Amino acid sequence: MLEGEIIAQSVKDFFTKPMLKIAVVPLLLTLIIMLSLFYLAAGYGFDSLQIYIQQTQNGQDVFVDEQAPFYFVWMTTLMAFLFKYSITSWLVGFLVYTVGTLFIMMFSVFTTVIIIGFLTPMILGILHQRHYQELPINGFGTMMTPLFIAVKSFLIMIGLFFLFIPLYFIPLVNILAINFPFYYFFHKMLNHDVASTILTDEQYAIIHHKKANAFRFRTLFLYFLSLIPSLMLFTAVFFVIYLGHAYFLELRSLNKKENNSKLIEQDLEN
Repeated sequence: MLEGEIIAQSVKDFFTKPMLKIAVVPLLLTLIIMLSLFYLAAGYGFDSLQIYIQQTQNGQDVFVDEQAPFYFVWMTTLMAFLFKYSITSWLVGFLVYTVGTLFIMMFSVFTTVIIIGFLTPMILGILHQRHYQELPINGFGTMMTPLFIAVKSFLIMIGLFFLFIPLYFIPLVNILAINFPFYYFFHKMLNHDVASTILTDEQYAIIHHKKANAFRFRTLFLYFLSLIPSLMLFTAVFFVIYLGHAYFLELRSLNKKENNSKLIEQDLEN
């Protein structure tokens, strides 16, 4: 099946009643989480942070309310230190305006990716019943594997984010430097959720060895789609469907090759 046909079939499956019902879940949960965090921060007051920064720049002592949320205390203390010096003050200002807006957008993407991970078996189960009933589903990993992958991918993403800081000041290159860590996390989480639900460890190793770049291009395509504001909230289920079709087709091809090999061996024995 051509890539365009896979996409077309994925769109058709997405607009079926069962899939649209599931699509509402990540949308609602992500919105609830984001609104809760926003009102929590707004309740304490973003204006307080601006006051603390101004006090630091004027050489005044900064006092942080002990009743403030822990993340606000940590952020205020860090800001107070950085804004003491003109060089770091300019650097922080640049990062806040360039990376800050991206962080808000990407936070919704990451939240949706994590939520959709819990719905992946249900989505792929429906896909399996509709198109691939002849194929056995034998997932690999344990209950703790997704958590391990999430923590590992997140830490590597943070490391890449800091490693690429010098590149953020180079025009055009900074676009790639900022997005690569985010894409790494996106790819690892989405690809693992789908592959580990459908394939065995051995099947995944075979397919990954031959088709790793093909799936990287697929997740890259999906990552670009996720950068469209709010689109990720509605289409996360489509992402799983699309990768699910790709892995199911690879599994079907792999099974055919294995069956053909067994038939050849039987003919030789006879």
